[in-house]
Amino acid sequence: MTGPDLFPSLAQRIFNTPLALHPRKAEIALAALAERMGVARVVRADGSDALAFEDDDCLGFDEEARPRRAGYDMVEGVAVIQVEGMLVQKTGTLRPYSGMTGFDGLRENYLTALEDPSVEAIVFDQNSGGGEVAGCFDFVDLIHANRGRKPTWAICAECAYSAAYAIASACDYITVPRTGGVGSVGIVTMLVDYSRAIRADGLEVHFIRSGEKKMLETVQSYRGVKRDLLERLQRDVDSMATLFHETVARNRGLSVSAVRAQQGDYYLGAQGVSLGLADAVMSPDEAMTALFARLDARQSA
Repeated sequence: MTGPDLFPSLAQRIFNTPLALHPRKAEIALAALAERMGVARVVRADGSDALAFEDDDCLGFDEEARPRRAGYDMVEGVAVIQVEGMLVQKTGTLRPYSGMTGFDGLRENYLTALEDPSVEAIVFDQNSGGGEVAGCFDFVDLIHANRGRKPTWAICAECAYSAAYAIASACDYITVPRTGGVGSVGIVTMLVDYSRAIRADGLEVHFIRSGEKKMLETVQSYRGVKRDLLERLQRDVDSMATLFHETVARNRGLSVSAVRAQQGDYYLGAQGVSLGLADAVMSPDEAMTALFARLDARQSA
């Protein structure tokens, strides 16, 4: 599914659903869809323009679909699993596809690598700003539950933010390059209010429902968002954020209060290491060399 056919799927995955997504990536996602939605300008809460960044590798809105291939690359006994672009619950593919990586494919690749006798270690090759909450924490718990079976590293080619960082946190070792980043441990829901645009066009949308709370988000999106819905969504976001904080704290040996105190911020290179979110500042090549050295040392022992 590419080009115009991809738009409805992307819009459904981005709006009115909880996301574990870096704020800048949320802006990019909005800007990528804005023209198709008839939105001429996207602004932040402070009134400044939210601009798209061309060729942003961390989100990777790539209109060219990639062909189906094997689930992971083998490099001298190391299974390298790609984690890039927008992370979503399901894509039905084993590799990143049209700028998205599915937790379903990551799970299958990870479990296959665990059982593959030719695989000595596993690397998650990270370059993602995050994505959906759905499917994320179950996969993270799976990695954590299998710690000790095979060395598992998260090597950031550039960034591992939010949902992507949740995956990294479950690994045995995390490396980040000098210009790369980790963190953004938080949840966001973007609720679109179409009501003023609909009224300006002289339209009114009627909903015939069997209960006042049936399709509440959709109803208020078309007829005006009210405080009760925002408070309800805030409770949901806070609940999922608590799960995120507790998961990262468990995985990285940090206190929940220390993770919560980050307030969803992200950290570049050495700063991420100093806060315990990563273990070393290394380029991807340096990280792979270090992993090979550890494997050689273990075999020689």
